[in-house]
Amino acid sequence: MKTKVTVVGAGNVGATVAQGIALKELADVVLVDIVEGVPQGKSLDMNETAPVEKYDALLRGTNGYDGTENSDIVVITAGLPRKPGMSRDDLLWKNEEIVAGVTREVAKRSPKAILVVVSNPLDAMCEVARRVSGFPRERVIGMAGVLDSARMRCFIAMELNVSVENTHAFVLGGHGDTMVPLPRYSTVAGIPITELISKERIDAIVDRTRTGGAEIVNLLKTSAWYAPGAAAVEMVETILKDKRKILPCAAYLTGEYGINDLYVGVPVKLGSKGIEQIVQIKLTGDEQAALNKSAGAVKELFERLKTGAGATV
Repeated sequence: MKTKVTVVGAGNVGATVAQGIALKELADVVLVDIVEGVPQGKSLDMNETAPVEKYDALLRGTNGYDGTENSDIVVITAGLPRKPGMSRDDLLWKNEEIVAGVTREVAKRSPKAILVVVSNPLDAMCEVARRVSGFPRERVIGMAGVLDSARMRCFIAMELNVSVENTHAFVLGGHGDTMVPLPRYSTVAGIPITELISKERIDAIVDRTRTGGAEIVNLLKTSAWYAPGAAAVEMVETILKDKRKILPCAAYLTGEYGINDLYVGVPVKLGSKGIEQIVQIKLTGDEQAALNKSAGAVKELFERLKTGAGATV
C-alpha cells in the first residue's frame, strides 16, 4: 500500500504542504477543504505540474473525509488566518471549533495516523487535537519550532552573509511573542553565534524572530505560508523516512523541563512513531525563567479552552 498523507485545509499553507510532499515524492496526498472546487482544482493543477517537475506522487482533492482512510500522517492547517493587529491567540475560539471537527473526522478514519498541527494558536490547537483524538502524545505534534528556528537561521545568515546551510538555531517555548530563541545553542558551522555577532545584533535577531510572523502579516495582510508549509514538510519527511532528526516541535510535556500537561516547543527526536524522545538540554536560570514565562502564556490559553464559552472539547 502506498504511503498516504492527508492535508486538511487547501489554503495557502495547506496547498504549499501538499506541493512540497509531492515534489519530494514522499507520499500520495489527499487535500481536504470545505470550499467546493478549491481542493479539487489545486490538486489537479499540481498533478498537471508533475510531468514538468518529474514526480509521480498523486494528489486528490475532496470536500469530505471519505478517501482519507488509513493515512499515515494528517497535517491540519485548517482555520482562520491572522489579519493585521491580531495575535495568534485571537483565533482561539473559532479555530478550536474547526480543529476539533477536523480531528474527529480524521481520527476515526485513520486511527494510527500521526497528527501534525499547524493551525493557530498552535499550542492550544495541539491540545484540542490531542483531547479529541485520544491519541498518545507521541502522535500529536505541533509545527512551530521548525518554523521559528528557520526564521532565526535566516536572520543569522543575513547578518553574517553566510549560507543558511551553515546555520543552526533553537527556538523553544510557545508559538507566540513569548517564544524563547536560544543564542547559546545557535551556531554557524559549529561556532556559537555569541562568538560571531555582537550582543546588540543578537538581541535584534531574537526580537525579529519573536515577531517574524507579525512582520509578514503586516506586509501581506494575512498569515505567512511558504515557510510554515516548508517547515511542516520537513516534519512529514522526517517521520515518513524515519530519519530521527532532532527538531524543535510543540510536544505535550509531562514533567520535562519542569513543565506538566502543556504543549510547549522543545527539541524532540522525530521518527516513524512520531516523537521518539524529548531531548532535555541544560538551560541557564534566565533561559529557564523565559521558558517558564512562555509556558505560563500557553497555560492561560489551555485554561480558556477548559472554561471558556467557546469550549467544544
